[in-house]
Amino acid sequence: MNVERYLRLIAGSFVLISAVLAWKVSLWFLAFIAFVGLNLMQSAFTNWCPMMSILRKAGVPDDSKEIRSAETGA
Repeated sequence: MNVERYLRLIAGSFVLISAVLAWKVSLWFLAFIAFVGLNLMQSAFTNWCPMMSILRKAGVPDDSKEIRSAETGA
């Protein structure tokens, strides 16, 4: 798995876990869901996400160049 797939997995997990916690514990966990959503939106515009930086520093491979070349057929 590459950085982008891990990012999707982590973001989805955060949203699902926070939704369950909001349902079972406190509605304040919805604020965390909003934070994750806002962070995903800003990363769409800036092409930078803090979690991607953390994953790269942790040694997760970044195969974005290989993915782009496979999509374009180059």
